[in-house]
Parts: sequence; C-alpha cells; structure tokens
Amino acid sequence: MSPTAEEPSVRRFTTLRGATLAALALNTVLTAAPARAGTGRPPGIEHCTATACHFDVPPGTYDVTVRLGAATASATRVTGEARRTLLPETAVPAGGHVTRSFNVDVRTPEGEPAGAAGTPGLDLALGGSAPALDAVRVTPAPAARRILLIGDSTVCDQPADPYSGWGQQLPQYLRAGLSVANHADSGESTVTYLRDPRLWAAVQPLIRPGDLVLVQLAHNDKTTGEAAYRANLETLVAGVRDRGGTPVLVTPVVRRWFNADGTLDNDTALLVNGLGVDHPAVIRSVAAAGNVPLIDLTAKTKALVESLGPEASKALYLYNEKRDNTHTSVHGATVFAGLVRDELLARRLVPEGRVRVG
Repeated sequence: MSPTAEEPSVRRFTTLRGATLAALALNTVLTAAPARAGTGRPPGIEHCTATACHFDVPPGTYDVTVRLGAATASATRVTGEARRTLLPETAVPAGGHVTRSFNVDVRTPEGEPAGAAGTPGLDLALGGSAPALDAVRVTPAPAARRILLIGDSTVCDQPADPYSGWGQQLPQYLRAGLSVANHADSGESTVTYLRDPRLWAAVQPLIRPGDLVLVQLAHNDKTTGEAAYRANLETLVAGVRDRGGTPVLVTPVVRRWFNADGTLDNDTALLVNGLGVDHPAVIRSVAAAGNVPLIDLTAKTKALVESLGPEASKALYLYNEKRDNTHTSVHGATVFAGLVRDELLARRLVPEGRVRVG
C-alpha cells in the first residue's frame, strides 16, 4: 500500500519430560542434525529449549506433531517461521497431555517473497500463558494439500509486531493434511504481482494439481483501470488453472473508515479507487463469469466492523498503535482468518476433518 498517514507502507521442535525441558538453558542455541540414515527416527525434542525448537530441514512441507502438558496446568501456543500462528493457545489440566498435529511450509524467503531470507530450516516458538511441550515429531509431508496465498500486506506474513496479515493467522485453523504457503507481499497490486519475477513468475511453477490458490489483490491497485484490473485477475486465474490448481478469488478486507451514520458505505472503506474502479465488484464479476469460487471478504469484514462500531472495531486494526485503519493487529488478523476458514468450509473447498472450528 502506498505510504499515507492512514496507510503506512509495511515491508518487510523422542520425548523429553517437562522437568528436563524446563531445565534447559533458555539462551542455548541448538543446531538440529537430521535423523541419521537408517535409524528411522525423526528429529524431536532434543532440538528444543524451553521456548523454541530448531530443525535443520530443507524447504518443503512438514507434519509437526506435538504432545503438550506437564505436572502442572499448562497453556501452550505454537508459532513458527515468519511469526505464523500454527496452533492456538491450548490448555491442558495438571498431569494431563494432549496431542496436536499441523503442517508447516518451509521456504526461502520464509516470509514475504520480497523480504529477508530468514533462517534456514524449521523454527518453532512456544508461547502462551504457561507453555509446556512434552514431545515433538517432525516428518516430511509432501502429499499435504496446500493453500497458496497471493495478496498484499493485509494477507502477508508480516515480519514484526504489531502487524499481522490474515494469511499469517490462517494456519492455526487447519489440521495436518492442509498447509498454508503464504506468498503474499506488502505493497503489491495486480500489476506489480504479475510483473515482479520474485512473485507470480516464482509462485506459478510451485502450484500442484489439487492446490487451492487464494488471490486477494486490490488495496494497491489505486491507479489501475477497470479493464486492466479485470485482465490481471483473469491472467492469475488462468495461470492457476494451467497448473491444475483451483483458483479462489477473495475480495479485499475493508478499511476502517466510518460514515457519520456508523456505516462503511464510502469509497475509502470499500476499496473504490481514484478512477472509480469498484474492486470488490470487479472481483465478483470475474468470479461469476469464470465460474471461480469467491470468498466475499469485503462483505464479511464490512458486516463485522459495522456491528462492532467505531470504538470496538479499533482493536481489529492498528488504530490505537499506529492510527492505521487498514492494517490489522494479531487479534484482527486472527478474526479475519476465521472468516476465511468459515468460507472455505461453507463452499466445501476444504474437508471439515482438516479444519479446527471454535
């Protein structure tokens, strides 16, 4: 997004019991060695401290299974790679244990395609009010179905607090068997995403038959005419289908710009650019004409923001921190990712058994 006062530009873990894990020095740097050939043992908790894990694995999709719990009550949240939420905070009673599995996309760069490379391998971080990891297993998951994301700063893996894109929070809603590969990048329009060799030219060859590819690009198409915008969306749809993937068009999240009557019925909020191009309307039209699944995130976020009103809706965005009515907080991105999850389920684009609800 172009840098304005309201729209700042934003770029760029074998089993070990809880007592032993807690005794590990928090500042220890662990370099995980791959499982030795022929042992059949996947890397595990020996590669973790009390708050983090590192696995020396090559790029790819991995299944991570964690066993949570300790002698005392615990509550553990798992994030990984570029600040992605992989498992929401999970409470376990004293003496109990639960097992959870999820997929992680490991790539370089590990966050935004036009951003920093990040660290090689797979990194996980343990958070929550009382984190307790009892065991972990990491195994390749090449057959996992992927959800690839193409978008801008409202979608991307934001590199630093307090920013977060909804794509960064989507993994927490998915179980093992579904992986999110977030290729959204800050500041991109349909024009720049197609033109930059680090973006569409690099992403399209990665698409495999059966992959879902969600496209949300509009916020930065401020000077893109309607014919060009429509043609760009059609190019992305055709390119996904050429690779055997399933394109899904997503209308953009609204900006928090209220009218005096408490509605968001204005061009700024609803993504109508300076040329009069109604981006959500064009996206709906392209989806209908091309028989492309549509997630109307504009309508969903508009209804939610209006229901909260001018004051409560501030928490979804970075208004309090940055006077920013466009970019979302971790809380807001998590809520908006939940809306995307609901729409994926409602349109039967993902199986119920692969999605966390509630």
